[in-house]
Amino acid sequence: MAPTSLPTEILRADRDAIDRAATLLGQGAPVAVPTETVYGLAANATDALAVARIYKAKGRPDFNPLITHVFDLEAAEKLAYFTDRARELAELYWPGPLTLVLPRREDAGIADVVTAGLPTIAIRVPAHPVMRALLHRFGKPLAAPSANASGRISPTRATHVAASLAGRIRLILDGGPTEAGIESTIIADTGGELRLLRRGPVHVPDAVAGDDKKIEAPGQLSSHYAPQKPLRLDVTEPDKDEVLIGYGEVEGDLYLGGTPVEAAANLFALLHEADDADAPKIAVAPIPGDALAAAIRDRLKRAAAPRSN
Repeated sequence: MAPTSLPTEILRADRDAIDRAATLLGQGAPVAVPTETVYGLAANATDALAVARIYKAKGRPDFNPLITHVFDLEAAEKLAYFTDRARELAELYWPGPLTLVLPRREDAGIADVVTAGLPTIAIRVPAHPVMRALLHRFGKPLAAPSANASGRISPTRATHVAASLAGRIRLILDGGPTEAGIESTIIADTGGELRLLRRGPVHVPDAVAGDDKKIEAPGQLSSHYAPQKPLRLDVTEPDKDEVLIGYGEVEGDLYLGGTPVEAAANLFALLHEADDADAPKIAVAPIPGDALAAAIRDRLKRAAAPRSN
């Protein structure tokens, strides 16, 4: 059952349709758009609530870091620190199906929910003319995982998106079948050797296999960012040594919001804030519900799990 019941337009991706998509993005609504790999579900990467609506539309997602799409290398360098090696890769393969995971700039302005609270950012300059036209028209970075409900096959046609997300999003830009049909290659350059985090259309021979034990990009397993302090869940009355992150009717010292979308938007930023607070421990209020609320609970459960030294 869809979490919402929205009228979903499917429009041929001409100039008017791209204008319509840019308007919706400016209103905080996610839009499905073709790339050369698969169709993506794009939202304004600087707007945490807009990005949280991606998760709501997809159903019960994992809170992976999302890829941030920009128009060109100049725009990418405003978001991340590039080594000479990373810049060479970008100049060689961009625009194209290569994602680079790089240290995020402090003034990048990207919502924490995009990077899952990590100090790195996954960036790509897509080649598809529709996605490029939308990026140019909208003028801001777009976060965009694949445009399918959680657990469904990645879409390579507008009809695939509609079969999965009709009623959950407002607009699908139809740019025909995608070319590559599989997600982008992901390479991390965060110190030391280049690391391959996800295989894809681009082969980078110098990259070594990445560490599967930590998440740095989409398509990986294991846990994500976790606070340094002990984390206790389903708390309505915190202990004296705990900072309480509230939700719903539980206000707390910090407040996630009153809906799952608000909670998803604020989750990582508030975990960081609680980690920086004076209290030595963190407590989080109950977050009841299914779909997105269940995904938030799962993410918090991972963050609260005991960690080996």
